[in-house]
Amino acid sequence: MTERIALGKSDLLVHPIGLGTNAVGGHNLYPNLNEETGKELVRTALDSGMNFLDTAFIYGPERSEELIGEVLKERGSRDDIVIATKGAHKFVNGEVKLDNSPAFLREAVEGSLKRLQTDYIDLYYIHFPDEQTPKDEAVGELKRLRDEGKIKAIGVSNFSIDQLKEANKDGYVDVLQSEYNLFQREAEKDLLPYTAENQISFIPYFPLASGLLAGKYSKDSKFDDIRAENPLFKGEAFERNLEKVEKLREISESNHADVAHVVLAWYLTRDSIDALIPGAKRPDQVLDNLKTLDVQLTREEIERIDSIFRG
Repeated sequence: MTERIALGKSDLLVHPIGLGTNAVGGHNLYPNLNEETGKELVRTALDSGMNFLDTAFIYGPERSEELIGEVLKERGSRDDIVIATKGAHKFVNGEVKLDNSPAFLREAVEGSLKRLQTDYIDLYYIHFPDEQTPKDEAVGELKRLRDEGKIKAIGVSNFSIDQLKEANKDGYVDVLQSEYNLFQREAEKDLLPYTAENQISFIPYFPLASGLLAGKYSKDSKFDDIRAENPLFKGEAFERNLEKVEKLREISESNHADVAHVVLAWYLTRDSIDALIPGAKRPDQVLDNLKTLDVQLTREEIERIDSIFRG
């Protein structure tokens, strides 16, 4: 059995490969999702030994949490399953607003508990910071919810270094989730060092850059989902990015692995990155992500990967 890793200062133990579930009921993110396939992604992950599921209110909205809740109910027990979800978004007159106020976070947690059909959430994140709520005040409410047993660990997502420091003023933050991949490495300047120094686990989202780092696209690939607006997938930048990914094939071949496995293995060599949450749209992709753990990169290979993407 793969060794489980503790998240931050909490006692949550997770498999290093989890499942990001924005394709489980995330109808507002991807067109034509099949909900039964989405539930099968979750079943496959849990049956394979993965125990870390990452979702959010805004995936759907709400529907991802609901589908995961249905799978949890099927299983009858959620022992050893670590559920992470996020809140901060609310709808006001048809528009999405951000709200980190204590009252709203409490309301959001209660809503997630109902949709997930559970009486506690393992890891609850503030999904995005708002502009008005003091960050330590928002986290303070999550601390109270933790004391009440409604959540077990506290996370923040998409916080800048200054926002993270304010949020962690009393040392309550266990996990930071932020965008970080080989193309987008701003987090290395200050977020990764801070999390490593303060026993905060760093969970990168979109670790495969929405599939770009999986080595499966060509310059003729077309996109009709959220990737269509992503600068990484546009014009000459897209072609340059594909050239960089192609340079990883030598490393992947020497490891008898796919490019995606090499990329995911690279993350697990970074300080404070304890677990990954790659997404999937098919059950076989869920299982394929587990092959990451068979890749043991050498120091020279790690340096080579860095040089490719810094060039």
